[in-house]
Amino acid sequence: MEYFAQQLINGLTLGSIYGLIAIGYTMVYGIIGMINFAHGEVFMIGAFVALIAFLAVTATGIAFVPLLLLIMLATSMLFTAAYGWTVERLAYRPLRGSFRLAPLISAIGMSIFLQNYVQLLQGARVKTLQPIISGGVVLMEKDGFTVVLSYMQMLIVGLTLALMVAFWFMIERSSFGRSQRACEQDRKMAGLLGVDVDRTISLTFVTGAGLAAIAGMMFLLYYGVIDFFIGFLAGLKAFTAAVLGGIGSLPGAMLGGLLIGLIEAFWAGYFTTEYKDVAAFSILVLVLIFRPTGLLGRPEVEKV
Repeated sequence: MEYFAQQLINGLTLGSIYGLIAIGYTMVYGIIGMINFAHGEVFMIGAFVALIAFLAVTATGIAFVPLLLLIMLATSMLFTAAYGWTVERLAYRPLRGSFRLAPLISAIGMSIFLQNYVQLLQGARVKTLQPIISGGVVLMEKDGFTVVLSYMQMLIVGLTLALMVAFWFMIERSSFGRSQRACEQDRKMAGLLGVDVDRTISLTFVTGAGLAAIAGMMFLLYYGVIDFFIGFLAGLKAFTAAVLGGIGSLPGAMLGGLLIGLIEAFWAGYFTTEYKDVAAFSILVLVLIFRPTGLLGRPEVEKV
């Protein structure tokens, strides 16, 4: 029971990170119907910018942890928002009226470019960070095994829940959310009714990049190890989470992220670490066989 509880905590923490990245995929797909395969690299850049900000700020002598984290978060979100906006302008907007494969190929090319761009700037070696937030709460202890909920895990899960609530209010109550929903239903009609479609799509990319930056910073703080390749792996799993939950559904993206995290944690804990990815993708295949739209997805209605 104790081991199960610890793996449950670990899985929810990892799933929260995947869920934040998956929201970026599902937001872009919901509006323009395309997958932004460069989104994983934006997550990776967010982690690197957070690390660089940490090194720059600590070099000035600032050691107050809340201020340090705030500066890291603001810097990372600012830079990744710029990258998200650039990806939309270069890889998607010029090809928006083209055949559907063109933006997809362009996004894959942008992903490869960003990956190699970071490798050239930062090198291929692994970058490490010593724990900034340490300690935790002992939940139970039995037969020498201790179940610990670390403060870092509390921060990740708590921040994820807060962001989900904030996003729900933004989508449902704000003018930007109404513009997003209008563009999702019919971009041409939304434009005729006064919605700035280009601005809405650009802000969606920027918002998704900001969430990826938060996920990248959380990944850096939680694991303390990053390299130029983490964006590919995390992006692929987050995309899997978005499809599993139902591509185009924000709650589905978070649900899919949590499920992928739990599958990985329990498989690695009870079976073997080498095949945890195989287990996650196998579950995805099974779900899509019996429910092609994902767990919370809705069937697409053809507009005629």
